[in-house]
Formats: sequence, structure tokens, C-alpha cells
Amino acid sequence: MSHLTYTEAIVVGLFQGVAELFPVSSLGHSVLIPALVGGRWARDLNVSTPESPYLAFIVGLHVATAIALLAFFWRDWIRIIGGFLTSLRDRRIETPDQRLAWLIIVATIPVGIVGLLVEHAFRTVLGKPVPAAIFLILNGGVLYAGERLRRRESRAADRAVAASVGSTATDLALASDQRLARLSFGRGMSIGAAEILALLPGISRSGVTMVAGLLRGLSHEDAARFSFLLATPVILAAGLLKIPDLTGPLGNGIHGQVLVGSVLSGTGAYLSVRFLTRYFETRTLTPFAVYCAVAGLASLVWLGVR
Repeated sequence: MSHLTYTEAIVVGLFQGVAELFPVSSLGHSVLIPALVGGRWARDLNVSTPESPYLAFIVGLHVATAIALLAFFWRDWIRIIGGFLTSLRDRRIETPDQRLAWLIIVATIPVGIVGLLVEHAFRTVLGKPVPAAIFLILNGGVLYAGERLRRRESRAADRAVAASVGSTATDLALASDQRLARLSFGRGMSIGAAEILALLPGISRSGVTMVAGLLRGLSHEDAARFSFLLATPVILAAGLLKIPDLTGPLGNGIHGQVLVGSVLSGTGAYLSVRFLTRYFETRTLTPFAVYCAVAGLASLVWLGVR
């Protein structure tokens, strides 16, 4: 059985941590990078192979990314979990924390169900370099379209957020959570359902959920924040459900590589979310749209001439 090297673990771990939260698709990069490097990398790091140790490796990276998100948003999650528990106790949904807790639950139901049913099929059939490059180009188109088609309500929300820049991080977070709590459950579910598209390698989870949020009137800051909050339980659940892959035969001989890759992935994810929460206070998805289009096209050309 082929095993991962530490060099592979370091490179893929860093890319996973950053690309999972940047709107550029971590799965797409996990498929394309090995194929573009070629040789042993293409053999070792193949997500479409059913019994590849690379799958066990990715499990560790997902858990590390989820832990980084929990560490960054720990104050929010304490309030959200508290809101959920008091909602159960009082049998009502009244406070912003209670509404946000139920919004996150409702919004993650679609991707949870669809992911359990089709994730394996999508990964084995489409988790190949050429489809990943094509979907990465499409991801760029989705991001660009989201910017061009977003509502006047979203533009007004951006101006309101920009006016509040300079407030403390805690005040900004509380204000954002209160705005998100005003979403209807229908809108929340429709934003969460966009995560289903991220099962396709090359389509970004954070990117499509942000676009869905923008099209429903959210500011960039609130769309990004809601995207990260939604991603946390989904990524964590996906990792924990596949822990047997890591502790079973697929994980034999790569525990050290998993540890190194996970540390780098978690560090990259934490720094990324810290940067992006500030970035989207005043900036847009357009640079990432351009990157995805260029990277996808360049990958197709490179794969075609090799």
C-alpha cells in the first residue's frame, strides 16, 4: 500500500486549512495539486481511490479545521449552545441566540442528508483532476455572478457594516449574530442548502453559501460569518463519522503524517478565518472569482499538455 510522505502531508495540510475557508474549494485543490505535481503525489494523494490512505489523512485535516473554527468562534458557540438549551427548556424561540441556534440546525439538515447519500459517489466519480478543474472554473463564475446579481438590500447592508468598522471585535460579532438571527427559517435553510454544491470537487462550501447569503440580502460580513458558523458542525461531523478510517487499516503507517498535516491545517484555518472575517467587512468575492477561473483554466491546460 502506498503511504504519504511528510512533504505531502505538510503541503496538503496547509492548503486544506486555507482553502477550506477561503472561497476556492479545499476538495478541488486536494484533487488538483497531486495531479499537477504528478508522479508519486498523483498515486499517494488520490481521493477517488476507495482504499487510499489519503482518505484517512483528509479525515484528520477536517477535524483539525473544525477545531480551529470552534476555537475562533468559541464565544459565539457558547451563546448559541446556551440559546439552544434554553429554547428546549422553555419550549420557545425568542432570543437572538435561540433563533440563531435553530437557524444553524435547520440550515445544516439539507447538506447532512444529501451528503450521507451521495458523498461517496460524487467523490469516486467526480474526484478526478479534469472534473475538479472544470468545477473550479464554475466556482469562479458563481462567485462573480453572486457579486453582480446581489440585492440592493445586500449593498445597503455592506454600507452599514462599513460604517461600524472600528468597533471592537466583540461588538461587531454580537451585532452580526443579531442581524443573522432575524433571518427567516426558510432563508436560512436555502442558504444552508447551497452547501450541497460543495460536494462537487472544485465548488467552495464557503463561496456558495456566501453567494446564497448575498442573494438573500446579507452583507459580505454577515454572509461570511453565517457560512463559517454553518461549516463548523458539517466539517466536524464529516470528520468524526469517518474517524474509523483513521484508526483502522487505512491509517496504518501515516499517523505521524496525519498529526503534522492536522496541526498545519488547523493553524492555517485559524489564521484564515481571522483574516477573512476582517476582509469581508469592506471587500468582495471578486478576487477569488478571478483566481478560481484562472487556476481552473491553467490546470486544464497543464493536464492537457502533459
